[in-house]
Amino acid sequence: MIAEIQVLPRPSGTEDDPHAFVEAAIAAIGASDLHFEVSALGTTLEGSPDDVWAVLRAAHEATLAVGATVTITFIKLAEGVDDGGPTMDRLTRKFRD
Repeated sequence: MIAEIQVLPRPSGTEDDPHAFVEAAIAAIGASDLHFEVSALGTTLEGSPDDVWAVLRAAHEATLAVGATVTITFIKLAEGVDDGGPTMDRLTRKFRD
């Protein structure tokens, strides 16, 4: 399964660290064993469905745990019925150097 997550915590951080709550979500993803890539507008990750769902929840909840008062999370999913399903590499290989 591939997922892309974008968290929109409010506030997004503190005065000293304006993106701290977004970075907490990225840290939650990074604490997993899943392959992931951070981009300007979201983070893409891949793994088994159970693992992906758990990490998506952890990332969302991480923003609230560190101080966001509200978080809206957008998630996109791609999954096949077997290992022949989409992967990050299969979807982006032709666009990479």
